[in-house]
Amino acid sequence: QVQLAESGGGLVQTGGSLRLSCVASGRPFASFAMGWFRQAPGKEREFVASISWTEVKYFGDSVKGRFTISRDNPKNSVYLQMNDLEPEDTAIYYCAADGREFTKATRRSLDYWGQGTQVTVLS
Repeated sequence: QVQLAESGGGLVQTGGSLRLSCVASGRPFASFAMGWFRQAPGKEREFVASISWTEVKYFGDSVKGRFTISRDNPKNSVYLQMNDLEPEDTAIYYCAADGREFTKATRRSLDYWGQGTQVTVLS
């Protein structure tokens, strides 16, 4: 079993930045692909970014060029650096972990999810 705990959400003005963190516990972290999804009120969950255990990175179309993802295996952590934030980025952001690489095209259920952290971008 893997537990995921997100942090770093909050309120930010348009054009601002936030850095989300996700700490994993319970099983060896380095073997998991990690990533972020988000869900805004009334909308479906959306793929944001992922990073494989070999650090191959994938991004959703709406965040390319603005968000970056990284991982620190000794700290069991994955990070989402969000720059140039827009009101449309307002959502609950969820950390996810899976034994296999996943992208925006992945349709299977992922192994583990965090509880989410709220990001609100003020216009």
